Amino acid sequence: MIIGVPKEVKDHESRVGITPAGVKALADAGHKVLVETGAGDLSALTDDDYQSAGAEIVGSAHNVWGLAEMIVKVKEPLEKEYDFFREGLVIFTYLHLAPATALTEKLLAKKVVGIAYETIRDQHGALPLLTPMSEVAGRMSVQVGAAYLEKERGGRGVLLGGVPGVPPAHVCVIGGGIVGINAAKIAMGMGAKVTIVDLNLDRLRELDDIFNGRVSTLASNAYNVAHAVHQADLVIGGVLIPGAATPKIVTRAMVAKMKRGAVIVDVAIDQGGCIETARPTTHSDPAYVVDGVVHYCVTNMPAAVPTTSTLALTHATFPYVMRLAQHGARAAIQSDAGLREGVNVYAGALTCKAVAESQGKAWKPVAEVI
Repeated sequence: MIIGVPKEVKDHESRVGITPAGVKALADAGHKVLVETGAGDLSALTDDDYQSAGAEIVGSAHNVWGLAEMIVKVKEPLEKEYDFFREGLVIFTYLHLAPATALTEKLLAKKVVGIAYETIRDQHGALPLLTPMSEVAGRMSVQVGAAYLEKERGGRGVLLGGVPGVPPAHVCVIGGGIVGINAAKIAMGMGAKVTIVDLNLDRLRELDDIFNGRVSTLASNAYNVAHAVHQADLVIGGVLIPGAATPKIVTRAMVAKMKRGAVIVDVAIDQGGCIETARPTTHSDPAYVVDGVVHYCVTNMPAAVPTTSTLALTHATFPYVMRLAQHGARAAIQSDAGLREGVNVYAGALTCKAVAESQGKAWKPVAEVI
């Protein structure tokens, strides 16, 4: 198979879809890998590294997309890449289609096979390709939040961990999943007072055991969320419904009653965000203020630490890349139930129920169209 690795075009997206180690494994297995020049530079992976591993360095995105049978990248295609779509092309990446109607319609019209990292499941029902970036984003969310709490960035001027005689900041984490638990670890490690809000009582019991009571847990309902957000200096949004648009847990009215200079970091923004006042931002223009509350809603947070993020992501994605290359997309999808869960569009059909429900579109199970 010919696998293409284009340079990412999203604002300040510095990760890359395959490392030189992955290139070598693919080349040793008889596959051809085309890497756009400079694709790995910001992840400290040079063209020479790729070439030494067996890749062919290609000078333009047009050639990478045009010659490849499968494109492996990190972030969803942007409008400038839509013209590269063609029937039968396999795109393996984070797609986040639920809030992206235009991208969905273009993939369908061009009959692309779109396999989304974020909806693939393993044998235990977990999301193995979403987990590593959720870990990174969860940990980063507290670092970012602490920085934006500084006065010069519009925050309250509160030190997250406080000092002796002065209480620490209060961090409210909405959602007790991978993002939430990683955010809580870092916030607690920095000395903050931490509350995790989740709808699942069994999950709250697990978190109480994990943190041995050092983190407060709170059952999610409108009253409790409003109270927790009102008290918080930093709110981390970490809610996820795989493939679907994220529900708005924190309403505009709740935000209006938060402390002036408090900070919101909505990690769920890729799927639309769980804060009603959240809108996607970029690393170039990461934050804005609503009702005196600083909002940080960058859709590709892990790109700020690409050396860590690229390695963490590709460790998880590469086995699937190899499987798709070795068997071809159709056979690999047919033989792997977890990989089938990742197929969001196939030959003109929308095959992800959660995306279809979010966009009000018809859908078909993958098994019916493959």
